[in-house]
Amino acid sequence: MKLFFFSILFVLLQHCSFDNKSGIWKNENSVAEIENEDGVFQDFKTISSTKETFNEIIPLKKNFKITLSPAISNYNWNDIFFNKTNNTKNFKYNDSNKLIFKSKKLSKYNLSNFVLFEANNLVTYDEKGNIIIFSINENKIASKFNFYKKRYKKIKKILNLIVEDNIIYISDNIGYLYAYNYNTNKILWAKNYKIPFRSNLKLSKDKLIASNQNNNLYFFNKKNGNMLNLIPTEETIVKNQFVNNLSLGNESLFFLNTYGSLYSIDIETMRINWFINLNQSLDINPNSLFTGNQIVLNKNKVIISSNQETYIIDKITGTINFKKKFSATVKPVISNNYLFLITKNNLLVSIDLVSGSIIYSYDINEKISKFLNTKKYKVNFKNLMLINNNIFIFLKNSYILKLNIDGELKEVFKLPSKISSQPILIDDSILFINQKKKLFIVN
Repeated sequence: MKLFFFSILFVLLQHCSFDNKSGIWKNENSVAEIENEDGVFQDFKTISSTKETFNEIIPLKKNFKITLSPAISNYNWNDIFFNKTNNTKNFKYNDSNKLIFKSKKLSKYNLSNFVLFEANNLVTYDEKGNIIIFSINENKIASKFNFYKKRYKKIKKILNLIVEDNIIYISDNIGYLYAYNYNTNKILWAKNYKIPFRSNLKLSKDKLIASNQNNNLYFFNKKNGNMLNLIPTEETIVKNQFVNNLSLGNESLFFLNTYGSLYSIDIETMRINWFINLNQSLDINPNSLFTGNQIVLNKNKVIISSNQETYIIDKITGTINFKKKFSATVKPVISNNYLFLITKNNLLVSIDLVSGSIIYSYDINEKISKFLNTKKYKVNFKNLMLINNNIFIFLKNSYILKLNIDGELKEVFKLPSKISSQPILIDDSILFINQKKKLFIVN
């Protein structure tokens, strides 16, 4: 065991760099650590080792032009994945990269990886179940609310939040579902459904939609929390890190469960339109557990990246239009008919969603190495966004890679503090919680 430990230590030291030019490689994890972070992929070693993975560099063809949707200024972030489709926009950003705001510590406890924003209020929560409303205008915590009694004190709370018109809807890992008005600081209703919830939340007119750890899909009345409908789906005995995911189109809800099944459900009637299974194995054992990224919708396409492959699926019929032999490390982003993603082997890939063809594929580590004129190492990704018609890649060590839409690296810069939460774009600025649990705003 000691020999194994020192062998691992030696590998880590070999992969650390003290690059004086930028520090971008510093504190990045080794390849083994990245692929197994939080244990997400540890159960898939056997499968992954036998599958052929895409690892090809494909340059952009001459005279090929990628046109994005116009950049927008954004002022609210009501859903943890930005909006009902889980797809972010092409955001405007002032691009001066200067710190303009820093709050005091929001909590002494660990905060959520996700933040929401409504009416100049930041919304987050900590592991004790405290829902924290921070007012930007007043530069202080406007309210802090905890739903839980003493008997739940020792349980680490995992909450799922969505906000609409001053009301935060919350489901948790205990089985509670409740609505909280942060302006009046009052609970509107609360229900105990006994089984832990395990999905993001979606709102559609009078409906609140969620799923639990048994892969049951629920439709609730958002005004009182009463159940409108229950759709049971395949349950997995062994739980892994993947969380059930929901995404909304105009008329349909899309639900991806931990078994690897994708469901299309009519929102009005709450009945199943179609479903398909995307798992490579139907055996219920640790080596066949499904994992992947959030569903992303665009026009008539559903995009899902599983632990091995990326699927482009027809929204109406459930037909798999295209299947690519790579998986995304972070949530992909779509603009017009172009998909942008980062593969598990650190390739930046753009795909034409109409033809299914790969527009380009570049090694991000190689791009960084050439740009900085340094040795090549492996970086670790936190987020991918389209900002000012460019591709912004947020690294876990708080550096940002700025590439043009053709995949060429233009700039590398560092945020003023270690990033902890997922970043959001508000009023042409980047907002995030740092590792010291403070809110930072950079523009």
